[in-house]
Amino acid sequence: MANVPVVHKAQLLKSHIGTRAAQYLRMSTERQQYSIQNQAAVIAAYAHAHNLTIVRTYRDEGESGLLIKNRAGLIQLIDDVQSGEADFSHVLVYDVSRWGRFQDLDESAHYEFVCKQVGIKIAYCAEQFDNDGSMLSSIVKNIKRAMAAEYSRELSVKVHAGQCRFARLGFKLGGRPGYALLRELVDSSQQSRGVLKNGDRKYVTTDHIRLRPGIPEEVAVVRWIFERFLEGRSEAAIARELNRKAVPTSTGVRWKRAAVNRVLRNENYIGNLTFNRRSRKLRRTCSTDNPPELWITSEGCIEPIIDREVFIKANKIIEERRVDLPDEEMLARLRRTLLKEGRLSPAIIARTIGLPCVSTYQNHFRSIRNVYRLIGYTPKRNYDFIDSRPLWAEERTKLASEIVLAIRRAGGCTAPGLTDCLRVNGTGSISIRAARWCTKDNRAPYWSIRREARLPRGWIAAVRLAEHNKSVLDYVLLSTDGKVERTISFSERACARRGIVRFETRDALARAIARRVTRKIRASEATTAQQGKRSRSRPPKGKSARTRRSH
Repeated sequence: MANVPVVHKAQLLKSHIGTRAAQYLRMSTERQQYSIQNQAAVIAAYAHAHNLTIVRTYRDEGESGLLIKNRAGLIQLIDDVQSGEADFSHVLVYDVSRWGRFQDLDESAHYEFVCKQVGIKIAYCAEQFDNDGSMLSSIVKNIKRAMAAEYSRELSVKVHAGQCRFARLGFKLGGRPGYALLRELVDSSQQSRGVLKNGDRKYVTTDHIRLRPGIPEEVAVVRWIFERFLEGRSEAAIARELNRKAVPTSTGVRWKRAAVNRVLRNENYIGNLTFNRRSRKLRRTCSTDNPPELWITSEGCIEPIIDREVFIKANKIIEERRVDLPDEEMLARLRRTLLKEGRLSPAIIARTIGLPCVSTYQNHFRSIRNVYRLIGYTPKRNYDFIDSRPLWAEERTKLASEIVLAIRRAGGCTAPGLTDCLRVNGTGSISIRAARWCTKDNRAPYWSIRREARLPRGWIAAVRLAEHNKSVLDYVLLSTDGKVERTISFSERACARRGIVRFETRDALARAIARRVTRKIRASEATTAQQGKRSRSRPPKGKSARTRRSH
């Protein structure tokens, strides 16, 4: 295989490129006639009739056509077209809906225009019109795009109506079960078919999922949390106590104040199941908080863990702590706190009784820095770095794009993960971060990388910022075990000791990551091949090696 010549686009004659085509296949598992095999058969017939040779296949199996971010096949197609790697002149698609059911028709047209701009034609093989740019084809194509988008909207309404009906019957619809709860699969006769583990899904349409209490140890923890809270302990104090006792959450992470608060407010523990508090229809990026009149509550559908009176007392305490204050009163209370303490900080605001929490101030006044300005307070800490955050975000986006492109050129595949994280070949993770310049108490400058919501095990590719965080210094690559709680800090002298590699440009860092990914792929393939050889050389069961040699 190493001696096989690689044909580049520049080496192909223009006449040869004109007969080469790529096919794009997508199936969202919604209708059987759109299966990958059926699409490929129609496309093959179209290619044969038009003297085209299919040289490349891009596919998205089990992916919705509403967005592009979850469709690795279409993303790769657009990347190849824009980077000049495309060695074909046609893209063959089954029909307009397989290209996408984008809710914004201009988005669908944009991706087609990207191909058309470099001389690549999109052909919809099962449609009754030729996509030749004529007025008639443009009108029909836009109608088809609108129909594809409207189909998704109508389907969303029908699916939501069905979900509401099942929620009224007390069935659990998606999401994690919550701490000390399990998902039990039941058939149409309400007979149990076992407990579903994390990641398990039901496959039979007549089966449904109910919640029931989990293991006794976790149930005891829930009851203990309510007892401690009614004794006067705060959520933060309860979280610290649970962490000291090494009690894990349902996801295995440490307890935090918000996690304890979710337990105290969860009506599942008194037997109620509420659906449609929030909704995110048609895969919108943001969820919508629905008014209480749209909530659907099924009472008594779960075996209770907590007495109703205990739950009501705990939630009454939580509600009475919440006081809605006008903006002027919020600022006045903060001024009184400043006169009493002599200074302000998020920690002082959090521990002062009668003050709203820091996030409330941020929501009302956009930022803590703006709050300080409104009350005439100048903190000792310099907050100018906040103005540079758009620069960090832009640099992180550029770095992520170059890493994705370099990995795909090296033969790897990527998928978006959580919190600026890339999943590589379905296993490794690359987190994209900014290393912020810091200094204090006359010590040497150092750089800090925030954990953010999640920092999985793998590599961290970071933009290292120069003094005062107003420009880029260089780029660094370091490994992480996924156990970082808040930040990773390092100085210039500590880089070598901690195995942190420095790069002058984004491209150099991206190519270094691609080389690591390539080595990992080769090592994995070698291991698989070695295991295959061992299994083939292993003697069959019932015969020893000596017996085989005697024959």
